[in-house]
Amino acid sequence: MITFLVCFTAGIGAGLGTGFAGMSAAAVISPMLITFLHMEPYEAVGIALASDVLASAVSAYTYGKNKNLDVKNGLVMMAAVLGFTLVGSWVSSLVPSSAMGGFSTFMTLLLGIKFIVKPVMTTKETMAAADPGKRVVQSVLCGALIGFICGFVGAGGGMMMLLILTSVLGYELKTAVGTSVFIMAFTAFTGAAGHFVIGGMPDLTVLILCVLSTLLWARIAARFANKASPIVLNRATGVVLAVLGAAILAVDLLS
Repeated sequence: MITFLVCFTAGIGAGLGTGFAGMSAAAVISPMLITFLHMEPYEAVGIALASDVLASAVSAYTYGKNKNLDVKNGLVMMAAVLGFTLVGSWVSSLVPSSAMGGFSTFMTLLLGIKFIVKPVMTTKETMAAADPGKRVVQSVLCGALIGFICGFVGAGGGMMMLLILTSVLGYELKTAVGTSVFIMAFTAFTGAAGHFVIGGMPDLTVLILCVLSTLLWARIAARFANKASPIVLNRATGVVLAVLGAAILAVDLLS
């Protein structure tokens, strides 16, 4: 029963974060499994990444069906993210470990507050007016930066993508989230496959419970987000991120 409650609760947070903001499920599920089920961190991250795959995929499908997904630039950014994640991981192995473990958590909390205080009100018309060539170049550069930081720090990809897509590339919020979850589905699959190949199969009960719970809540969040007005979506996304950031900080303090 404890296992079920922990996995279901972790899935609620991860699913809402994914469906609303393209947040990586690893940011929520990993600390929950490590703290309350005393799971090995490597196994917990593998389960979290596997939970992210279907949740991000179904969210991307929902956003794409509602024409809130930029596949072309998403593929360009994804290639840069995947490539430079490897570079960042390699560089990270050459330098002393730094105290950056809370980077993703603080970013989640601050980004949530940002959406509440200063909503993203860019329209699709404004997006369409941007130069396509310039956007491709920006996608490559920003994807390289996100990938390098993710590889070096080990977290924060979904949040950084949402921040850069809205603040630097000038995306409307729904399209930014749709593009982010599209990219995250592939990066999560790559990460989960790597974890399972290296570390072996995880606890199947925990894996199935986390995957199903995250998938359910990501689907609910994505459907709500695509029907909501921009201002309501900004507020809802901000509240979800702020609450998740605070909750993860509390879990980290307990561990």
